[in-house]
Amino acid sequence: MDPSTAVMWFRRDLRLGDHPALTGALAAHRRVVPLFVWDPALVSSAGAPRLAFLARCLAGLDRSLGGRLVVRGGDPVRVVAEVASAVGATEVWCTEDFGPYGRRRDAAVARALSLRAPPISLRPVGSPYAVAPGALHTRSGSPYQVFTAYRRAWEAQGWGAPLPVPRLARVSPAGLAAAGPPGEIPTPPTVGARLPEGGEQAAHRRLDAFLADALASYGRCRDRPDLDGTSRLSPFLRFGCLHPRQLLARLDHEDPAHRRFAAELCWRDFYADVLFQRPDSAWHPYRRQLAGLACDEGPDADRRFEAWTEGRTGFPVVDAGMRQLRGDAWVHNRVRMIAASFLVKDLHLAWQRGARWFMAHLVDGDLASNQHGWQWVAGTGTDASPYHRIFNPVAQGKRFDPDGAYVRRWVPELGSLRGAAVHEPWASPGVVVGQGGDYPAPIVDHLVERREALARYAAVREVAALPAGRSFGTLVPGPARIRRER
Repeated sequence: MDPSTAVMWFRRDLRLGDHPALTGALAAHRRVVPLFVWDPALVSSAGAPRLAFLARCLAGLDRSLGGRLVVRGGDPVRVVAEVASAVGATEVWCTEDFGPYGRRRDAAVARALSLRAPPISLRPVGSPYAVAPGALHTRSGSPYQVFTAYRRAWEAQGWGAPLPVPRLARVSPAGLAAAGPPGEIPTPPTVGARLPEGGEQAAHRRLDAFLADALASYGRCRDRPDLDGTSRLSPFLRFGCLHPRQLLARLDHEDPAHRRFAAELCWRDFYADVLFQRPDSAWHPYRRQLAGLACDEGPDADRRFEAWTEGRTGFPVVDAGMRQLRGDAWVHNRVRMIAASFLVKDLHLAWQRGARWFMAHLVDGDLASNQHGWQWVAGTGTDASPYHRIFNPVAQGKRFDPDGAYVRRWVPELGSLRGAAVHEPWASPGVVVGQGGDYPAPIVDHLVERREALARYAAVREVAALPAGRSFGTLVPGPARIRRER
């Protein structure tokens, strides 16, 4: 065994620049073998758009490495140890993973490596975040539960300067003959959605374009889905084609627009910290006292969920967002909130159903950001919007898509309506909605369902306020289910 050989195990860090683990491995060893493992557990849980984009990012990384990326399929617990032994590595370097599954997987891989003869070490270095989860605590030592307080601590903590791209002369996949066949490597799925070009170079081109064209007006335009006012960098951050330090290093932190954009990166770190501290919050309410909030189920609830997923609820801005999800595998953040509020508070369906749908169809699907974004809207999360804040989809559409351009793009059957009239097609003379018309009638009455949502919230709060000694968890062990046929 050659003590100067290491494996660099790539995961959510598909880049060469600002890569502490790669830089460290190259500095410590004469030869570094770059490895990516197609993990069946992650493949089975990721939607087709995310897998297709991941394949593009891997192709970009392989090009940057001069075709030297080793790709294997199978359980990382077995594959990483086999590759490391085959090349005679003494260490496996990786970027630390803070997600629930990633932490379990890495612990199992470390055990498997330690049982090799001679033992091999797992070296997690760095993180996908500007400030790693678990790094910040309140004065009492507890995790932050409020974003504004977390942001102050986040800014005070700061982050280092990005690392340059290291010299790659020591990168070599030689010695893999003993590692066996590549295993089950999935064929990238074909998707109908328009996906961005993948990889580190494409990420930097997108960043350059955003800094040049949209950042100056970000504070004014970021909530407008009819404008190209957002960065569209989330897919690249999801797979680590960019590190957030690389973005933060190019901002003027005295400029309000730049600070507004930095705050969005802080939200990403905050939600990762929340999930790290409370892994159960991926699928259960962070605010446990709301676990008993009643949700609809049954055939009618399923029909309404299907209408929501297909963009035929009869509320134009909601439908535009759900159609954009299918067309772009991405949705403007303001519209994500509107569509989520509609599912939870107008249709009274569990936020987990919507979160699962988004994760299956978003190219930037990230467990921490997606789940806790849904919990923010549902009013069950940390630093939550009050449950009684219920988005009116018509008012939201008029406010953030004032001329209706976004709706007309994604709901072409309303293309004849001009201006804000597109948000209330049922009120326009000559437009037939429902009953054979081109566009469906609203599937619910928003004002009626708003009252229903508030009544359900009041009921669960009454249970939560019962005298001490009577556990809420005992009284209501899980979400109440209501069958309602309309």
